Amino acid sequence: MLADTDKSVGLAYGVEAPSDNKFPDWPLRVTFLIDPAGMIAKVYDFSDQPDLSEHARVVLADINELS
Repeated sequence: MLADTDKSVGLAYGVEAPSDNKFPDWPLRVTFLIDPAGMIAKVYDFSDQPDLSEHARVVLADINELS
């Protein structure tokens, strides 16, 4: 988990919200799973999904696959 208070990480990863977004100052709801080598292993885009109840389970399962 990362607090991107200056929005630099969101800009670098391309997850800044467009200006016409309902909440333009908030980043899009995207999770990046970074592997031990520092590479992006998976991207989970939940921008249009208000219910994230399965998100943690899916990400944890994918982490276990990487191990």
